[in-house]
Parts: sequence; C-alpha cells; structure tokens
Amino acid sequence: MTIAHALLAAGVPKRELVVLEKEATVGGLCRSEEVDGAPLDIGGGHFLDVRNRDALKFLFQFLPEAEWKQHERIAQIRLNQRMIDHPLETNLWQLSVDEQVRYLDSIARAGIQKGDQIPAEFCKWITWKLGECIANEYMLPYNRKIWSMDLDLLGTYWLAKLPDVSFRETLRSCLESRPLGTLPAHGQFLYPKRYGYGEVWRRMGVALGDALVTNSPVERVDLATRTVNGNWQAEKIINTIPWSFWRDFSEVPDQIRTQIDSLRQVAIDVDYNSNSMPSQAHWIYEPDESIAYHRILLRSNFCENSRGLWTETNAMRSKEPSAGGTAMISHIQ
Repeated sequence: MTIAHALLAAGVPKRELVVLEKEATVGGLCRSEEVDGAPLDIGGGHFLDVRNRDALKFLFQFLPEAEWKQHERIAQIRLNQRMIDHPLETNLWQLSVDEQVRYLDSIARAGIQKGDQIPAEFCKWITWKLGECIANEYMLPYNRKIWSMDLDLLGTYWLAKLPDVSFRETLRSCLESRPLGTLPAHGQFLYPKRYGYGEVWRRMGVALGDALVTNSPVERVDLATRTVNGNWQAEKIINTIPWSFWRDFSEVPDQIRTQIDSLRQVAIDVDYNSNSMPSQAHWIYEPDESIAYHRILLRSNFCENSRGLWTETNAMRSKEPSAGGTAMISHIQ
C-alpha cells in the first residue's frame, strides 16, 4: 500500500495500479480488531516511533497528527519476581546493593569492556556485549522464548542496535540512583487516540479506492507472463507475501526453492485477557522460561477507553486458553 501511494504521488494513474489483499481488511500484521469494546492489534504491540519526518508526514496524510497521542514510554522487566524499569543496564540502581555489585562486576568483566574480539555466535555475542548476568538472567532466556530455536542459528548483524553498556555510566547510575546511559528506541511513541494502530492502514486502503481488491488470496502466479490468478497481468509485481508460500503457486527455480526451504518462520500468538494489571507500564518483558509468554501489553495504559491486556507468545510455547480466561488468540506468521 505504501508503494502504491508513492506511485500515485509520483503521477502514476490509479487505473494502472492494483493491490491484491488476501483478507477482508488491509494492514497485514498491523490490522486492529475490536475486542471487548476497544481495539486490539492482532500482530501484537505496534507503536509509531519514527524519527524520519518525511515518513511521519506520509502517514499523517491518512491519520492526521492530531489523531495520535504521544506517550512517554514506560517499559519494565519482571526480573526474579520484581519489576525493574527497562533497559536493565541503566536501572540496576533499583536492585538491592548486593545485586548491583553482582551485575556491575559482571559488566566490568564483559568482553567488550576488555577489548576482546567480537564473537560470531549469537549467545557469545550477547555475553560479550552485556556480561554474564544480564545475558543469562534476561537477554538469553528472553530470546529463547521469542525464537524457540537454537539461538546460535540467528545472525548477529542486527545486534548493533543494542545500546552500548558503559561500565562507568552504569556505576554512576547505581551511585546516584538514577538512570544514565543510552536509551533504546520507543523513548517516546505515538498511538491513535480513538483507534487501534491498524486505523492508519485501513484509511490508506480506503484512499486507494478501486485500486484495492480485498478478499483476493493469491492462488497462481505465472512468472513468464507476470499474471496473477489468471486475471491480472502486470508490468511489475511487488511481493509482500512470505517466500514460503511461493512454492505453492509458482514454478520457483530450484536454486531459489532451496533457499526458501532453508528459511525459518516464527509464529506469535496474541492472547487477550479482560483483567487489567495495577501497573503504569505500557509493556512488560517476561524472561522467566517457566511462563509461556514473553511480553505483556497493557492496553488500557495507551489505548483510551479500554481495559485488559494482551500477551505475546511464540506459538510453539502456547497453551490452550483456560475457560473464562483468555478471550482471543490470533495466530501470526
């Protein structure tokens, strides 16, 4: 949809575009549905935190800035049965003195502090970056819950976004009992005042008019003629469908098919519960591996006139909801 609107803005006539949408509504994992009288984002927590003003200007064409509310992010970690503000390394001062000393000693011994060579393996990289305590008690169990696979199968190229942990700043933070250091993304974020996050994409779809065709799952793509479902022939086809589906509706070359087969997908279940928590947090990270979900989103703290919360759980860890408990499960690929 974004590319379609970019083409329209560049002067391409709407009659020369078609956007095929499998579902009845647009937005993919960013769709929102009404549950218990308020919106619920079916793909989990989505928050607008874009620093690029051109990107914001583009989105505000459809959902104007006045219809978003800015929030000062409150994120927490449930660590050893107590709540600690996120990120952990800048809030160690909230722990007991003995725990602070233990974590500080671990950070001081981290490979990055000693100038050790950067490891290639995921688990070793995390320990090299953050020290054994943060790695073993938070980051590694949390990531095992999210991915539910051998973590060393993951690449490390994307981990550079993790903020640097300065032993000096962390120590000063503990001494002065206040957060110091580099904060991660979502220090501030926008969320619609009256709608779920999916409203901006719904309006984007409405603006496409007849160029948008919903309830149109792809069944066959003729790569030679660039024809979809035998009905639409295109000069160019832009794909946002997961690559694994292409094996079913197209004659994919063997080399590409082999690469597709090597890909791993992670499905997330979003479970809604009508009970609210006595917390001001927008979301809470849960590294305890005896608990199935890895994150709680406290809907009523950022979505006006709502109640309850939802959890995010790797589908491989999910359990059937108990009667009268969880109200909805949404399976996300």
